[in-house]
Amino acid sequence: MKLIMAVVQDKDSTLLSDELVDANIRATKLSSSGGFLRSGNTTFMIGIEDDRVEEALNIIKVNCESREQYMTSPVSLDVSLDSTIHYPMQVHVGGATVFVMPVESYHHF
Repeated sequence: MKLIMAVVQDKDSTLLSDELVDANIRATKLSSSGGFLRSGNTTFMIGIEDDRVEEALNIIKVNCESREQYMTSPVSLDVSLDSTIHYPMQVHVGGATVFVMPVESYHHF
């Protein structure tokens, strides 16, 4: 048995959740946030049999698209940096960060 932890952008979480249900793959969703963009993420915890790991990874890959978006740097209240002009910059967002870990034991109470 494996534990898959997938961190996805909130925009992709509903579609991914629906596809996992359709494939009869159970997942627990946790709200999370990214450190760099400070945007909302969803972390999926999926306990799955070894022979279905590739199926789950494919569902995540297909439903979590990466994309480019523009953001501006946060406004600083530091007086010494007041002359700094904040320009929009293009950043890569979306996709999924996925960890697959072995599970030593599983208990359901």
